[in-house]
Amino acid sequence: MGKTYERIDGRLRTFIEQQPLFFTATAPLSGDGTVNLSPKGLKGSFAVLDEHTVAYLDFAGSNAETIAHLRENGRITLMWCAFQGPPNIVRVHGRGEPVFRDDPRFPGLLARFPDIEAGPHGLRAIIIVRAELIRDTCGYAVPFMAYEEDRDLHGKRFAREDDASLGEYFAKKDHVATSLDGLPGLPLPLPPTPAPAPAPSGSASPAA
Repeated sequence: MGKTYERIDGRLRTFIEQQPLFFTATAPLSGDGTVNLSPKGLKGSFAVLDEHTVAYLDFAGSNAETIAHLRENGRITLMWCAFQGPPNIVRVHGRGEPVFRDDPRFPGLLARFPDIEAGPHGLRAIIIVRAELIRDTCGYAVPFMAYEEDRDLHGKRFAREDDASLGEYFAKKDHVATSLDGLPGLPLPLPPTPAPAPAPSGSASPAA
């Protein structure tokens, strides 16, 4: 029923890259802390960097639980499930790291996402995940659902902001700089967004 993979390639990579939606799960070390589960969409905001490393763009929102948990302990699970075609669920368990705007790796990583205009969405970080366990399982109970298109509401909302006003927006939110459990979240003030580096050649990951 289930299979463990040594790397993200071939059919597995194709399946992951074709899904319009995936989920992230993180938790603090505290036994009574808040477990976080988030859906991630927007076409072009996810990339396979190499056979053991994936990344996605972290955009503006009302919370920063994933960032806070990764800063504390790094644990993360990503999940994709097929809503069309053969039933399948893929999970990547690993260690994640938020790369912020002022990190020297940021421009090179941003270049790995050429199919999305990140600016209008209030890009605040790039999340890198290094896989430690890669598994798929059946998705027999997952319903068929049809993907139509991405919503345009997120881009319309945050396209109105520049770096200064976006930073002010984050500062006013209770759980962006600090998580629900009081952990450090997104570092503020927000640095300017650097331009992406020239498109990389080959498959080497700039996260190395």
